[in-house]
Amino acid sequence: MKIKGKVYCFFEQSGNFKNEFKKLGYAAEDYDIQNNFGETEHIVDLFSEIDVAFNGGSSLFDEITSEDLIIAFYPCVYFCANSQMLFYLANRNYRKLSDEQKIEKILQRSDKRKEYFDRLIKFVSVCLKKNIRMIFENPWSEQTYLKSNFLKYPDIVDMDRSKRGDFFKKPTAFWFWNCEPTQNKFSYNKNKNKNKNTKTIANARAGDVAGLCSEERSMISSEYAKNWILDFVLGEGKSEFLLFDL
Repeated sequence: MKIKGKVYCFFEQSGNFKNEFKKLGYAAEDYDIQNNFGETEHIVDLFSEIDVAFNGGSSLFDEITSEDLIIAFYPCVYFCANSQMLFYLANRNYRKLSDEQKIEKILQRSDKRKEYFDRLIKFVSVCLKKNIRMIFENPWSEQTYLKSNFLKYPDIVDMDRSKRGDFFKKPTAFWFWNCEPTQNKFSYNKNKNKNKNTKTIANARAGDVAGLCSEERSMISSEYAKNWILDFVLGEGKSEFLLFDL
């Protein structure tokens, strides 16, 4: 993929993807409503921007062209497996609640999931209408909501992120819009690139609020960001890397 413009990193506070793009010579900036890592250049309510753009109003999307690229780490809090389990009456988080209270909690979660899901569809719609290249990421575990309820199957499912140098060994999906992933999909020498401190979701710190992912669980390493960009966006993997069937 040729990127002549700017890389817009949406919903990314860590700066890991942004900074790896910058190291490769690309203009890149982070956009998010929070700035917990001190890396967010543009503190903006992206949900509001999506809604305004979808309804035809003036928004951030007006400055983004077909020469640019959006990389979006869309919030998975209502789509991930942990959220799916919170639709069960028997979930341990509800153990002190009455059945009526459990039902009320589940209905509230259902409403929030619809809100996030509808807005994700609007996000895709805005990019398609404006011919903006966009890639968004979400988990791809067994019970992921998007697995059977979305516009299309993901273009890339990376089953083990640790093989590209991440902290986590877990499946992650990437959807490409108005663009396609490069086809020379490399994996890296396991002895050289596999992160020695690999974690699983089970041994990572949980969120402070029931049902919410912690920053630790949602983090993607700089090493993974670099390898992912080279493999699937720029197509500049090294010849010594081994082919790996995803």
